[in-house]
Amino acid sequence: MHHTPPCILIVGPTAGGKTSLSLELAERLPGGGECLCADSMQVYRGMDIGTAKPTAEERARAPHHLLDLVEPDEPFTVDHWLPLAERTVQDIRRRGRFPILVGGTNLYIKAFMSGMMDGPAPDEALRHSLEALDSATLRGRLEQVDPASAERIHTNDRRRTIRALEVHQLTGVAISSSQEQWDRPEIRGDTLLVGLNYPAEVINPRINARVRQMMGEGLLEEVSTLHDQGRLGPQAIEALGYRQLVDHLEGRLELEEAIEQIKIRTRRFAKNQRTWLKRFQAQIQGCWIECPDDDTQVVVNKALKSVQDHPLMTPFQAPKST
Repeated sequence: MHHTPPCILIVGPTAGGKTSLSLELAERLPGGGECLCADSMQVYRGMDIGTAKPTAEERARAPHHLLDLVEPDEPFTVDHWLPLAERTVQDIRRRGRFPILVGGTNLYIKAFMSGMMDGPAPDEALRHSLEALDSATLRGRLEQVDPASAERIHTNDRRRTIRALEVHQLTGVAISSSQEQWDRPEIRGDTLLVGLNYPAEVINPRINARVRQMMGEGLLEEVSTLHDQGRLGPQAIEALGYRQLVDHLEGRLELEEAIEQIKIRTRRFAKNQRTWLKRFQAQIQGCWIECPDDDTQVVVNKALKSVQDHPLMTPFQAPKST
């Protein structure tokens, strides 16, 4: 009897070793696996170091998909990503291999698990008029019509602010109301969820070390090149590290201050990810791995054993644990 390989979805905070785990799974699962990136910034060409994109060496270990899809000055949303992800998962399964989805961006993960949230199509004329307004005006309007979204959306996130205002103006209903209905605990029956749980005292030093490593690998030069070429569009420039280094290049921040801001914002981002994951852990069955120390290989070995023992893997030869 033929069995379709389940999709393995890896979630966890940034700097948590998800790439290492995905590669080990791809190499050890029976028949092999292929990695799909669920990251809203890794889709951009030339944004390699700051987005922690898998390196050439890592990509040589297993096929990777959904990377380098568009230029950094092109718009790209979950509406573009989800159909590509679904087609890629089907293609990998047709080859008898395991799709390994590596998160990434919470919105992309949620859309993959639960489908797209219903909402009106973009109205280009309305969007153009909103884009002409300054950020303070947009923020004031959002706080007035949809205070719940104003709580969720960062003050500098013009794209999501404009979308929230657009939805309210087109429907008369706050986008936060639709999000609350959509944000139900659910996971696809064909997907095995692997979640990595790190306490702050473990993940924060890892984040600080990763930022230092990125700077040593040439992140400033990467941002400088993209900035000089005028390639950083309004979405891409909001990637962690890029906005802060542009502020340095344009004289608004000293380099050390910019680096410290990257660390602070990345730690804040990881905290939001952990909050999101805790909510899902309380409601969704999966392989949840506690990561009480800084040993990535220990985490990988725990996750491999959990995947091996999961009921979805019963029809398949179990991967060997170390």
